[in-house]
Amino acid sequence: MKRSLTIAAVQMVFRPQVDQNVALITDTIQRSAEGGADVILFPECAVTGYKCDFTRIRRGDIERALARIAQTARRSRCNVLVGSPTFAGRKRLNSLLVFDRRGREIFRYSKVHLTRRDVQTFVPGNKLALFHLDQIPCTAMICHERRFPELVRLPVMLGAQVLFHPNAGLDALEISKTKRRGRDGMTARAFENQVYYVFANSVGPQGDGLWSAGDSKIVAPDGRTLALADNRRKAVIHARVDLSCAGREYAIEALREPAFLRPYWKSMLAACRRQLK
Repeated sequence: MKRSLTIAAVQMVFRPQVDQNVALITDTIQRSAEGGADVILFPECAVTGYKCDFTRIRRGDIERALARIAQTARRSRCNVLVGSPTFAGRKRLNSLLVFDRRGREIFRYSKVHLTRRDVQTFVPGNKLALFHLDQIPCTAMICHERRFPELVRLPVMLGAQVLFHPNAGLDALEISKTKRRGRDGMTARAFENQVYYVFANSVGPQGDGLWSAGDSKIVAPDGRTLALADNRRKAVIHARVDLSCAGREYAIEALREPAFLRPYWKSMLAACRRQLK
């Protein structure tokens, strides 16, 4: 098992067309892999952009876009996590797709806690995220879900050492400003779980007076910020992470004490495992 990974988080300025976003994504995968990245995280709905009419997005366009991204992951021999709308029958979900170095989709997480904008188009997912990249157990959540700490704590109890968080900010400018310069709870989430926290956001004006705060970042288990983008420009940030530092100590301790909670934790973790099958 690898004990370190070079992780890249991509801060995107979304383009209006799927093909334009995919061209940017595939070019970034190639360049980052050539620069030594083992894993690359893109924002929520990176394939389409977030401020769009998802009802006009066709399944075939998404499938072709994801096939191109998978092919690029395989050619670049790099793990890739990318946000995209997906389909389940006639239903749409807001998903994060995980491709391994061979371009295989090894996991698909769909946003559980939807925003008011999301519910106009998407249905919620119904499982937590737990997958392996180069044999390293990892988890994920999407955007708004930072407000739900159990989405992190339970997968960490199951072994996750790295949390991936794709985001697509869409706020009034004054609200967007309050999310800048680390005032977003991510340091606390990394510290309380003793895991690495990787955050990839969109950035800049999104139209109709709405903004995305940027500030993509990679945070260590001790709360240190290892890499940080600004709140104005597209960027790709990198950090080499030492997995021996992601010991999950506090999550493990919480499984033991207080004693009266042990059977309840055990029951919840069993339920999480069943949903992952």
